Amino acid sequence: MKKNKKRKLDVVVISDVHLGTYGCRATELHNYLKTINPKILILNGDIIDIWQFKKRYFPKPHMKIIKQIMSFITSGTKVYYITGNHDEMLRKFKGFRLGSFEIVNKVVLDLDGKKGWFFHGDVFDVTMQHSKWLAKLGSIGYDTLIIINTAVNWFSKQLGYGRLSFSKKIKNSVKSAVKFINNFEETASDIAISKGYDYVVCGHIHHPEIKHIENENGHTTYLNSGDWIENLSALEYHNKSWSLYEYEKDELVQNQHMNLQVNDAEFIASESSNSMLFEELLKEFNIEKH
Repeated sequence: MKKNKKRKLDVVVISDVHLGTYGCRATELHNYLKTINPKILILNGDIIDIWQFKKRYFPKPHMKIIKQIMSFITSGTKVYYITGNHDEMLRKFKGFRLGSFEIVNKVVLDLDGKKGWFFHGDVFDVTMQHSKWLAKLGSIGYDTLIIINTAVNWFSKQLGYGRLSFSKKIKNSVKSAVKFINNFEETASDIAISKGYDYVVCGHIHHPEIKHIENENGHTTYLNSGDWIENLSALEYHNKSWSLYEYEKDELVQNQHMNLQVNDAEFIASESSNSMLFEELLKEFNIEKH
Protein backbone atom coordinates (compact mmCIF):
# COMPACT_ATOMS: atom_id res chain seq x y z
CA MET A 1 0.00 0.00 0.00
CA LYS A 2 1.29 3.44 -0.95
CA LYS A 3 2.07 5.63 2.05
CA ASN A 4 0.30 8.96 2.32
CA LYS A 5 2.59 11.94 1.93
CA LYS A 6 3.17 13.85 5.14
CA ARG A 7 1.84 17.40 5.29
CA LYS A 8 4.62 19.98 5.60
CA LEU A 9 3.75 22.63 8.20
CA ASP A 10 5.65 25.59 9.62
CA VAL A 11 4.41 25.29 13.22
CA VAL A 12 2.27 22.71 15.02
CA VAL A 13 1.01 23.22 18.58
CA ILE A 14 -0.40 20.45 20.74
CA SER A 15 -1.19 20.60 24.44
CA ASP A 16 -2.93 18.79 27.27
CA VAL A 17 -2.19 15.28 26.07
CA HIS A 18 -2.01 13.96 29.65
CA LEU A 19 0.11 10.91 28.94
CA GLY A 20 -0.19 8.52 31.85
CA THR A 21 -3.94 8.92 32.36
CA TYR A 22 -6.84 6.74 31.25
CA GLY A 23 -8.45 9.58 29.33
CA CYS A 24 -5.48 10.25 27.04
CA ARG A 25 -6.31 9.48 23.39
CA ALA A 26 -2.73 8.53 22.53
CA THR A 27 -3.58 6.28 19.59
CA GLU A 28 -5.43 9.07 17.80
CA LEU A 29 -2.64 11.56 18.53
CA HIS A 30 -0.05 9.12 17.21
CA ASN A 31 -2.10 8.67 14.04
CA TYR A 32 -2.12 12.45 13.56
CA LEU A 33 1.56 12.98 14.29
CA LYS A 34 2.52 10.38 11.68
CA THR A 35 0.80 12.45 8.98
CA ILE A 36 2.68 15.73 9.55
CA ASN A 37 6.17 17.08 9.02
CA PRO A 38 6.48 20.33 11.02
CA LYS A 39 9.47 22.67 11.05
CA ILE A 40 8.59 23.59 14.65
CA LEU A 41 6.61 21.48 17.12
CA ILE A 42 5.42 23.23 20.28
CA LEU A 43 4.33 20.96 23.13
CA ASN A 44 2.33 23.52 25.08
CA GLY A 45 2.10 21.94 28.52
CA ASP A 46 0.52 18.97 30.28
CA ILE A 47 1.99 16.52 27.79
CA ILE A 48 2.97 14.08 30.55
CA ASP A 49 0.60 14.04 33.52
CA ILE A 50 2.98 13.73 36.45
CA TRP A 51 0.11 14.35 38.89
CA GLN A 52 -1.45 11.01 37.91
CA PHE A 53 1.72 8.95 37.61
CA LYS A 54 1.04 7.36 41.00
CA LYS A 55 -1.40 5.08 39.16
CA ARG A 56 1.61 3.42 37.46
CA TYR A 57 -0.23 3.50 34.19
CA PHE A 58 1.71 4.13 30.98
CA PRO A 59 0.50 1.88 28.13
CA LYS A 60 2.24 1.20 24.83
CA PRO A 61 0.34 3.84 22.78
CA HIS A 62 1.52 6.48 25.26
CA MET A 63 5.12 5.38 24.80
CA LYS A 64 4.63 5.65 21.03
CA ILE A 65 3.97 9.37 21.46
CA ILE A 66 7.34 9.77 23.20
CA LYS A 67 9.06 7.84 20.40
CA GLN A 68 7.33 9.92 17.73
CA ILE A 69 8.47 13.15 19.40
CA MET A 70 12.01 11.78 19.55
CA SER A 71 11.73 10.97 15.85
CA PHE A 72 10.84 14.61 15.14
CA ILE A 73 13.86 15.75 17.15
CA THR A 74 16.30 13.46 15.37
CA SER A 75 14.91 14.48 11.97
CA GLY A 76 15.64 18.18 12.62
CA THR A 77 12.27 19.50 13.81
CA LYS A 78 12.70 22.18 16.48
CA VAL A 79 10.74 20.94 19.51
CA TYR A 80 9.84 23.26 22.39
CA TYR A 81 8.47 21.63 25.53
CA ILE A 82 6.56 24.36 27.37
CA THR A 83 5.87 23.36 30.97
CA GLY A 84 2.33 23.18 32.33
CA ASN A 85 0.80 22.55 35.74
CA HIS A 86 0.46 18.77 35.36
CA ASP A 87 4.11 18.47 34.33
CA GLU A 88 5.35 21.30 36.56
CA MET A 89 8.27 19.19 37.83
CA LEU A 90 9.96 19.94 34.51
CA ARG A 91 10.08 23.64 35.39
CA LYS A 92 13.23 23.00 37.38
CA PHE A 93 14.85 21.97 34.06
CA LYS A 94 13.91 25.22 32.28
CA GLY A 95 16.62 26.05 29.77
CA PHE A 96 17.65 22.43 29.22
CA ARG A 97 18.63 21.77 25.60
CA LEU A 98 19.47 18.61 23.73
CA GLY A 99 19.91 18.99 20.00
CA SER A 100 16.74 20.61 18.66
CA PHE A 101 14.82 19.95 21.90
CA GLU A 102 14.37 22.62 24.58
CA ILE A 103 12.40 22.91 27.85
CA VAL A 104 10.94 26.38 28.46
CA ASN A 105 8.15 28.19 30.32
CA LYS A 106 7.23 30.33 27.32
CA VAL A 107 8.26 30.92 23.72
CA VAL A 108 8.20 34.01 21.51
CA LEU A 109 8.51 33.38 17.76
CA ASP A 110 8.68 35.64 14.72
CA LEU A 111 6.10 34.30 12.27
CA ASP A 112 6.41 36.03 8.92
CA GLY A 113 6.95 39.42 10.56
CA LYS A 114 4.40 38.90 13.34
CA LYS A 115 5.18 38.02 16.95
CA GLY A 116 3.66 34.93 18.53
CA TRP A 117 3.62 34.38 22.31
CA PHE A 118 3.25 30.77 23.41
CA PHE A 119 2.67 29.57 26.99
CA HIS A 120 0.51 26.98 28.74
CA GLY A 121 -1.82 29.29 30.66
CA ASP A 122 -1.96 27.93 34.22
CA VAL A 123 -0.21 31.11 35.34
CA PHE A 124 -3.66 32.78 35.09
CA ASP A 125 -5.47 30.02 36.98
CA VAL A 126 -6.55 31.18 40.46
CA THR A 127 -6.96 27.59 41.69
CA MET A 128 -3.34 26.91 40.78
CA GLN A 129 -2.08 30.06 42.50
CA HIS A 130 -3.98 29.69 45.74
CA SER A 131 -5.36 26.16 46.16
CA LYS A 132 -3.26 23.54 44.42
CA TRP A 133 -4.89 20.76 46.45
CA LEU A 134 -8.28 21.83 45.07
CA ALA A 135 -6.94 21.75 41.52
CA LYS A 136 -5.57 18.24 42.08
CA LEU A 137 -8.86 17.10 43.57
CA GLY A 138 -10.62 18.43 40.49
CA SER A 139 -8.13 16.58 38.30
CA ILE A 140 -8.92 13.29 40.03
CA GLY A 141 -12.65 13.87 39.61
CA TYR A 142 -12.14 14.77 35.96
CA ASP A 143 -10.09 11.61 35.39
CA THR A 144 -12.81 9.48 37.02
CA LEU A 145 -15.42 11.08 34.78
CA ILE A 146 -13.28 10.27 31.74
CA ILE A 147 -13.07 6.58 32.81
CA ILE A 148 -16.86 6.39 33.10
CA ASN A 149 -17.19 8.22 29.78
CA THR A 150 -14.84 5.70 28.12
CA ALA A 151 -16.96 2.77 29.31
CA VAL A 152 -20.18 4.44 28.13
CA ASN A 153 -18.65 5.15 24.72
CA TRP A 154 -17.62 1.50 24.36
CA PHE A 155 -21.23 0.41 24.85
CA SER A 156 -22.41 3.23 22.59
CA LYS A 157 -20.10 2.01 19.84
CA GLN A 158 -21.37 -1.57 20.20
CA LEU A 159 -24.91 -0.29 19.74
CA GLY A 160 -23.95 1.70 16.66
CA TYR A 161 -24.17 5.16 18.20
CA GLY A 162 -21.62 7.98 18.21
CA ARG A 163 -19.25 9.18 20.92
CA LEU A 164 -20.37 11.23 23.90
CA SER A 165 -18.35 13.64 26.04
CA PHE A 166 -19.75 14.17 29.52
CA SER A 167 -17.00 16.56 30.61
CA LYS A 168 -17.32 18.72 27.49
CA LYS A 169 -21.08 18.89 27.89
CA ILE A 170 -20.75 19.89 31.55
CA LYS A 171 -18.17 22.59 30.79
CA ASN A 172 -20.23 24.03 27.95
CA SER A 173 -23.43 24.17 30.01
CA VAL A 174 -22.22 25.41 33.40
CA LYS A 175 -22.22 29.22 33.47
CA SER A 176 -19.23 29.47 35.81
CA ALA A 177 -17.16 27.27 33.47
CA VAL A 178 -18.11 29.39 30.46
CA LYS A 179 -17.26 32.54 32.39
CA PHE A 180 -13.88 31.09 33.40
CA ILE A 181 -13.04 30.33 29.76
CA ASN A 182 -14.05 33.84 28.68
CA ASN A 183 -12.04 35.44 31.48
CA PHE A 184 -9.03 33.29 30.59
CA GLU A 185 -9.18 34.32 26.94
CA GLU A 186 -9.60 38.01 27.78
CA THR A 187 -6.79 38.01 30.34
CA ALA A 188 -4.34 36.32 27.98
CA SER A 189 -5.32 38.66 25.15
CA ASP A 190 -5.14 41.84 27.24
CA ILE A 191 -1.59 41.04 28.32
CA ALA A 192 -0.61 40.05 24.77
CA ILE A 193 -1.93 43.37 23.45
CA SER A 194 -0.06 45.32 26.13
CA LYS A 195 3.16 43.52 25.17
CA GLY A 196 2.62 44.01 21.43
CA TYR A 197 2.12 40.37 20.44
CA ASP A 198 0.13 39.60 17.30
CA TYR A 199 -0.69 36.07 18.47
CA VAL A 200 -1.15 34.61 21.95
CA VAL A 201 -1.23 30.80 21.98
CA CYS A 202 -2.31 28.83 25.05
CA GLY A 203 -3.55 25.45 26.22
CA HIS A 204 -4.65 24.48 29.75
CA ILE A 205 -8.44 25.00 29.53
CA HIS A 206 -9.12 22.22 26.99
CA HIS A 207 -11.11 24.58 24.79
CA PRO A 208 -9.81 24.85 21.18
CA GLU A 209 -10.28 28.31 19.75
CA ILE A 210 -9.08 30.88 17.24
CA LYS A 211 -10.54 34.34 17.70
CA HIS A 212 -9.69 37.99 17.12
CA ILE A 213 -9.87 40.04 20.34
CA GLU A 214 -9.76 43.81 20.64
CA ASN A 215 -9.66 46.27 23.52
CA GLU A 216 -9.06 49.99 23.86
CA ASN A 217 -5.29 49.44 23.50
CA GLY A 218 -5.24 47.35 20.34
CA HIS A 219 -5.93 43.86 19.08
CA THR A 220 -4.48 40.35 18.92
CA THR A 221 -5.41 36.85 17.79
CA TYR A 222 -6.08 34.44 20.65
CA LEU A 223 -5.48 30.75 19.93
CA ASN A 224 -5.92 27.65 22.06
CA SER A 225 -4.78 24.20 20.94
CA GLY A 226 -7.43 22.33 22.95
CA ASP A 227 -6.50 18.85 24.15
CA TRP A 228 -6.17 15.14 23.31
CA ILE A 229 -8.74 13.86 25.78
CA GLU A 230 -12.03 15.36 24.60
CA ASN A 231 -11.48 17.59 21.58
CA LEU A 232 -8.52 15.86 19.87
CA SER A 233 -7.31 19.13 18.41
CA ALA A 234 -4.15 20.97 17.43
CA LEU A 235 -3.09 24.28 15.93
CA GLU A 236 -1.31 24.44 12.58
CA TYR A 237 0.51 27.42 11.07
CA HIS A 238 1.27 27.31 7.34
CA ASN A 239 1.30 29.77 4.44
CA LYS A 240 1.13 32.71 6.90
CA SER A 241 -2.13 31.61 8.52
CA TRP A 242 -3.39 29.58 11.48
CA SER A 243 -5.92 26.76 11.33
CA LEU A 244 -7.50 24.50 13.92
CA TYR A 245 -7.00 20.77 13.31
CA GLU A 246 -9.79 18.49 14.58
CA TYR A 247 -9.16 14.75 14.48
CA GLU A 248 -12.86 13.86 14.46
CA LYS A 249 -13.23 15.71 11.15
CA ASP A 250 -10.20 14.04 9.55
CA GLU A 251 -11.90 11.04 7.96
CA LEU A 252 -8.81 10.09 5.96
CA VAL A 253 -6.67 9.53 9.05
CA GLN A 254 -9.50 7.81 10.94
CA ASN A 255 -10.20 5.34 8.14
CA GLN A 256 -6.52 4.64 7.68
CA HIS A 257 -6.07 3.62 11.31
CA MET A 258 -9.51 2.39 12.36
CA ASN A 259 -8.33 -1.20 12.78
CA LEU A 260 -5.35 -0.46 15.01
CA GLN A 261 -5.31 -2.48 18.23
CA VAL A 262 -4.28 -1.00 21.57
CA ASN A 263 -2.04 -3.10 23.85
CA ASP A 264 -1.25 -1.91 27.38
CA ALA A 265 2.16 -2.02 29.04
CA GLU A 266 3.10 -0.65 32.44
CA PHE A 267 5.63 2.08 33.00
CA ILE A 268 6.63 2.82 36.60
CA ALA A 269 7.12 6.41 37.63
CA SER A 270 6.78 8.51 40.77
CA GLU A 271 4.83 11.73 41.41
CA SER A 272 6.82 14.86 42.11
CA SER A 273 6.07 18.56 42.56
CA ASN A 274 7.70 21.76 43.81
CA SER A 275 5.53 24.68 44.96
CA MET A 276 8.38 27.17 44.51
CA LEU A 277 8.38 26.55 40.76
CA PHE A 278 5.02 28.25 40.39
CA GLU A 279 6.27 31.28 42.33
CA GLU A 280 9.18 31.55 39.88
CA LEU A 281 6.77 31.22 36.95
CA LEU A 282 4.70 34.16 38.24
CA LYS A 283 7.85 36.27 38.42
CA GLU A 284 8.79 35.31 34.86
CA PHE A 285 5.42 36.55 33.60
CA ASN A 286 5.62 39.66 35.82
CA ILE A 287 2.40 38.72 37.58
CA GLU A 288 1.90 39.52 41.24
CA LYS A 289 0.31 36.93 43.50
CA HIS A 290 -2.49 38.39 45.61
